[in-house]
Amino acid sequence: MTLPDGFTVRLNRHTRVEDGGRVLIGGSPTRVARLKRAAIEAFDRRELVVRDAATRALAEHLLATGIGDPVAESLPAIPLSELTVVIPVHDRPAQLARLLASVPRGVARVIVVDDASEQAEAVASVASAHGAQLIALDRNTGAAAARNAGLTAVETPFVAFVDSDVVLEDGCFELLLRHFADPKLAMAAPRVIGLDTERPNWITRYENARSSLDLGGDTASVRPRSPVTWVSSTCLVARVAHLGDGFDASMRVGEDVDLVWRLVDEGHRVRFEPAAAVRHEHRTRLRTWLGRKFFYGTGAHLLAVRHPQDVAPVVLPPWGALVLALLFVQKKWSLPAIALTGVVVAGRIVKRLGHVRRPWPIAARLTLNGMVAALGQGFALLLRHWWPVTVVVGLFSKTMRRAAAIAAIADVVWEFVRLKPKMDPVRFGVARRLDDIAYGGGVWWGALRGRSAKALLPAIIRTPREPRAPRD
Repeated sequence: MTLPDGFTVRLNRHTRVEDGGRVLIGGSPTRVARLKRAAIEAFDRRELVVRDAATRALAEHLLATGIGDPVAESLPAIPLSELTVVIPVHDRPAQLARLLASVPRGVARVIVVDDASEQAEAVASVASAHGAQLIALDRNTGAAAARNAGLTAVETPFVAFVDSDVVLEDGCFELLLRHFADPKLAMAAPRVIGLDTERPNWITRYENARSSLDLGGDTASVRPRSPVTWVSSTCLVARVAHLGDGFDASMRVGEDVDLVWRLVDEGHRVRFEPAAAVRHEHRTRLRTWLGRKFFYGTGAHLLAVRHPQDVAPVVLPPWGALVLALLFVQKKWSLPAIALTGVVVAGRIVKRLGHVRRPWPIAARLTLNGMVAALGQGFALLLRHWWPVTVVVGLFSKTMRRAAAIAAIADVVWEFVRLKPKMDPVRFGVARRLDDIAYGGGVWWGALRGRSAKALLPAIIRTPREPRAPRD
């Protein structure tokens, strides 16, 4: 399976072009790709069009490393008649009607799978009114099993799984389908944003700014230990031939992450495309909102059992862990030691950059970016994943209390400035901490029930040697 002629790849917006186009620096983990003149000349500014074996190999490298992304608008359209929509539902007939009204005309079929609703007659009536096929299950098996039941009835090459509490934006399916010009692509997912409500409260304002389901505005290749490690089953479009038996029906949480990681392990690609979007009805009551965050957290243990190498709460290089340790001890010599560490790391990067004309500025920038990323992960450990440890140790340690206070304030300020939520900083900060407490509590509860700490252990990894880009 190879990329077809005409397939267009654009350098990721985070990818830097150095030395007159001879060097590309980007991807995750960060890689350095050195190009020969023929490869440089194949680019039109930041875009590459597949025309022959050489450009095909280069485009494949850009996609595989995350240095480049497909230009979806330039890819050939796939008709909606090749897509079946599967909607698992448990009650919520009003939300189902709203979703069905947003499904575009032209899809081959819409299948509603009723997962043993108490309002079964109302669900059946809504499905019938919108011309959808109904599959009624006689017992509640969970969303994963319900999706699989719908999948068995799909006869088209592509399937869309859509939860009943969302509304599809215009053009969502059409844009996602274009990505399947890549024969290795198994799944594509849109951005999940909040559904507008007449009277939003502080919870919905927070969720509109920082929902667990909203993965941001940058298109990305989805894979473990990358900026976008998963996509939600809130809405997914997939190539049926790559799905096998579908979701793990034994999982009632985390089944979407499990499927994504299995597909990647099998050599397929998964893509997040924020230019396509759906609107999700966020929870508005404190109890149900916190309960959902807790529920998401419990899935970490299930994923740790199935994917022990990919579920670490944070992933750090050895020097990043050292920087966090130096910051935590809060000694007079901590900052000089961190500066020295930065110089050593930058020196190692300079050696990897090879014949780049001005390597030190690039190395300094990459080192600083790495330190900022490590600091953010340190905040997450203290405040989210390990907050029970932070609380217990903080009862006896002034150092821990000071570290936690600095992290909490810095985290809120950074996120508030970055996200610009439509709420005041105090309520945003309270919501942020409640979010962390609920999710982290779920992670610990799952770990305790499963009698395993795998989901709580950070991963310390060395930077791998980057694969070389095609040079001609």
